[in-house]
Amino acid sequence: MKVRLRLIVLLLVLVSPVNAEPGSVRPAVWDGKFYPGDARALRQTIDDLVQQAARTSQPPDAHGVPRALVLPHAGYIYSGLTAAHAHRVLKGHTYAKVILMGPDHRVGFANGAVSAVDAYQTPLGKVPVHPDARRLCSGDKHFRPISASDRSEHCLEVVLPFLQYSLDSFSFLPVVLGPCEAGEIAAALAPLVDARTLVVISADLSHHLPYDQASARDRQTIQSIISLDAASLVAGENRTCGKHPMAVLLHMARRFNWRPVLLHYANSGDTAGDKKAVVGYAALAFYGENPMSSDSSPLTAEQGSVLLRLARDTLNRKFGNDPAEHQVEALNQALADPDFKRRSSTFVTLKIGDNLRGCIGSLTARNSLAESVRANAVNAAFHDPRFHPLQETELAQVNIEVSVLTQPQPLTYADGKDLVAKLRPGVDGVILRKGNASATFLPQVWEQLPRPEAFLGHLCAKAGLPAEAWRQDRLEVEIYQVQYFEEPH
Repeated sequence: MKVRLRLIVLLLVLVSPVNAEPGSVRPAVWDGKFYPGDARALRQTIDDLVQQAARTSQPPDAHGVPRALVLPHAGYIYSGLTAAHAHRVLKGHTYAKVILMGPDHRVGFANGAVSAVDAYQTPLGKVPVHPDARRLCSGDKHFRPISASDRSEHCLEVVLPFLQYSLDSFSFLPVVLGPCEAGEIAAALAPLVDARTLVVISADLSHHLPYDQASARDRQTIQSIISLDAASLVAGENRTCGKHPMAVLLHMARRFNWRPVLLHYANSGDTAGDKKAVVGYAALAFYGENPMSSDSSPLTAEQGSVLLRLARDTLNRKFGNDPAEHQVEALNQALADPDFKRRSSTFVTLKIGDNLRGCIGSLTARNSLAESVRANAVNAAFHDPRFHPLQETELAQVNIEVSVLTQPQPLTYADGKDLVAKLRPGVDGVILRKGNASATFLPQVWEQLPRPEAFLGHLCAKAGLPAEAWRQDRLEVEIYQVQYFEEPH
C-alpha cells in the first residue's frame, strides 16, 4: 500500500499545473552539479573553455548570419569545451529572442512543455522568458505548461550560462519536447522566427557506447544533421537524446534555407571520462543566407502567411467563393507591401495528406511575386498534367505550400562523383537539362530522397532520361535555393 500511495503522490506532482504568479522566477536547480554555482567561478570556467576552444580550432568556413545552434548539455567538465566553440560564432551578433529547445529527460509527455514563469535564474543573472511562451501555450494544441518539467529538467538550464556569456541581453522561449510530429512543431514555431531570433537546440549524441563505436555512431548522426535528414535521425537507435528537438530544427532549416556547419565534436572519453562507455557531444551552427537576390531581403513569416492567403483566396475565387469585403480589404492592404511587387519565380504545391495533388511553378522571374503566386496556384490546381483538375469538394482538404526561388546558377562538375559531392542535400533545388529534356526538383524533395544518387536518378527519370544519365552523360546542371511557406496542418 505504501508503494501505491507514493506512486499516486508522484503522479500528482508530475501532472500538477504550474502555479506561476506574476514575477515568478525559476531558480537554478543544477548549479553546483553540472556547472559552478558561484557567479565568479562560473564566468571563469566559461572564459577558460572559450580560450581553449579558440586555441584548438579555426573559425568556421561559413557565410551569412548564425540562425541556430546545437549545443551539448552535460556537465561542463565533460561537454563544456564543445559548447564553448559557439562563442566565436555568436561574437558580434545580437539577438532579441532565443528559442531554446531540449529533450524531456525526467517526466514523460508528448509534444512540448513551455515554461509559465517570467524568468530563469542562473548564477550569471536572470534571463526573462519571452511573451511568446504564454501566447504559444494559449494558442497552439502542441504546447502546454508542465510544472514538473519546469522544476526538474536540466537541458535548458545548463546551456543558458553559455548564452548569457556570449550575448549581451536577450529573452528566451523555453521549450522541452517529448515525442512529437516534428514538422507540426516546426510549423508552429516558424512564425515566431524573425531576423533577431536565434534557435538553440540542447542535445547530446550517443550514450554509453565504447569509444570507437560511439565515435562511428556520432559521425553518422552528424552527417544526418548536415544533410538535414530528420527521418534517419529520428529512426536511428541511440543517435541523440535530443532527436525530437533536433528533428524540429532540421525542418526549420529546410523551411528557412539554413545551412549547418560542424564546429566541434568530442565525447566524454576525450575530456574527463574513461573510454569504456562514453557520451558524444557536438556543436553545430546553422547559417542563414539571403534567399532572394542580393538587393532584397528574405521574406518574413508574416509575409509568407500573406502569400498563402493569396493562393487560397485565388482558388476560392475560381470556384466562385468570393471572400467577405473586409477580408478582401485586409489582403489588398497586405499586398501593398513593395516586396510583393518585385519580380520573382515561385512554385505552388498542393497536397492532400502526404499525397501530392499538384505542383506548378516558374524558374524565370517574369512577374511580380504576387502575380506569380496567383498564376501558379491556378496552374497547380487545374493544369498539372499528372492530375485531373482540382474539385471544389477537395479544396478544404488541400494544404498549400508556396516556394520563392533564387535565380538559378550553373553548377560546373567534372563527373558524376564530383556532382554528388557538390550538391547540398536539403539546400539546393536542381535543374537538369539535356537537349530538349529538362526537369527540376525543389529542395523539399530531399526529404523523400535524401541520398544524392537517388535524388539525381529520379530527377533524370522525371526529365525522360535514363536514371543513370547523371553518371554517364554530360548534363547541364543548375542549382537554386528556396524560401518556402506552408499552411499549418
